[in-house]
Amino acid sequence: MLMRANVQSQAISRPVTAVALIALSTLLSMSAWFSATFVVPQLKVEWDLGAGGTSTLTIAVQLGFVVGALLSTVTGIGDAVSSRTLMCVGGVGAGLCNVGLLLCDGLASALPLRVVTGVFLAAVYPPAVKEVSTWFLHGRGKALGVMIGALTLGSALPHLVSATGGADWRLVISATSVLAIAGGLVVLLIRGSGPFPFPRRPFSLGGGLNSIRNRDVALANVGYIGHMWELYAMWAGVGAFIVALPAIASRSDAESLGALLAFICIGAGAAGCLLGGVIGDRWGRPRAALISLVCSGGAALLLAGIYTVAPVSITIGICAFWGFWVIADSAQFSAMVAESADPDYVGGAISLQLALGYITTMVTLAVVPQLVEHFSWRFALMILAIGPVVGAVAMLAADRGRSSRA
Repeated sequence: MLMRANVQSQAISRPVTAVALIALSTLLSMSAWFSATFVVPQLKVEWDLGAGGTSTLTIAVQLGFVVGALLSTVTGIGDAVSSRTLMCVGGVGAGLCNVGLLLCDGLASALPLRVVTGVFLAAVYPPAVKEVSTWFLHGRGKALGVMIGALTLGSALPHLVSATGGADWRLVISATSVLAIAGGLVVLLIRGSGPFPFPRRPFSLGGGLNSIRNRDVALANVGYIGHMWELYAMWAGVGAFIVALPAIASRSDAESLGALLAFICIGAGAAGCLLGGVIGDRWGRPRAALISLVCSGGAALLLAGIYTVAPVSITIGICAFWGFWVIADSAQFSAMVAESADPDYVGGAISLQLALGYITTMVTLAVVPQLVEHFSWRFALMILAIGPVVGAVAMLAADRGRSSRA
C-alpha cells in the first residue's frame, strides 16, 4: 500500500513540477520583454526620446514577436522541433540581444536589437503553451492559467520597482539578460514531454495556417483578438489613468502611489488566471472566456461612466476588478486551440493565434494615448470595450456549437 501511494504521489507531482519549471522558464525568459517597461523612463531622458520614440521602443519587441510567431506558423518549426529546444534557444537568444542594449547610444541602434529580441521570444511563449498542454488533459486550463499568471506578475513588477524608486537602467538590463538566459537553461531540467504529447512532424509550409479553417479555432482566434484589444492597453495605461484621478494627482507622491496601485491592479490578474482556468476546466473554455470578457468589458464601461464623480476608492476597486478579469480568459483561448486544432499542427496554430493577438495590441497601444490626449479617458475606455464585445460574441457562438455537439 505504501509503495502504491508513493507511485501515485509521483504521478501527481511530476506534472505539477514540470508546469512549475515551464512557468519559471517562461517568466525568466520573458523578463527581456518586461525590461523595456523598467528602462524606458530613464532612456527617455538619456537618449532624448520623444513620445514617439518611447512608444516605438516599447512596440519594437511586439513587432519582433509577431514576425517570429508568423515565421513559426508558416515554416512549421513549432511542430517539427521540440518545444523545450525552442524555448532554450529563444531564452538564450533573447538574453544576448537584450544585453546588447548596453552598447547602444540611441534609438537607431537599439531598435534592431529589440525587434530581434521579440523574434527570439516568439520561440519561448508559444512552445511553452504547447509544452504545458502535453502534461494535462483534465486541468489543462488551470495549468495554463498558472503559467500565464506568472507572466502577469512579471508584467506588473516594473510598476512595483517604479513605486520604490527604480534602479539604474544598465543594472536592470544586465539583470534581466542573465535571467532570460537562465530561463532558457531551466527548461532543460525537464526530461521529455508530458504523457499527452503532440505528434512531431517534418517542416511543413503553411500547416499552422490551415488551422483557421477549423470553426472552433477561428472563433477562439476572434475571441483572443477581442481580448488583446483591451489587455495591453489596460496594462500600459492603468498607471497613467490612476495618476490622472484628481484625488491622486493632487498628492505629492502621486507618481509612486500611482505605480504601486497599478502593480496591485495588474497583479490581481494572476489570481484571475487561476480562477479562469478552474472555471474553464469545469464549465468549458468558451463559457469561462465569455464570463471574463463580460466582466472586463463591463468594468471598462463602468469606469468610463463614473471615474469623474465616484470616490477614488471605488474607482481603484473597479480598476483592480478590471485587472483581475482582463487576463483571466487568456489561457482559455490557448487551451481551445490546443484542444481543437489538428494535433499535427498545434504549435503553428498557437503561434498564429498569438501573432494575431499581438498585432492587435500594437494598434491599441498606439491609438489609446492619442484618444486620451485629444478626447478623454472616457472615450478611450469606451473604445477599449469594443474588444470584449467582439470576443463575447465569438464565445457565445463557440459555446452554442459546443452545446449542440454535446
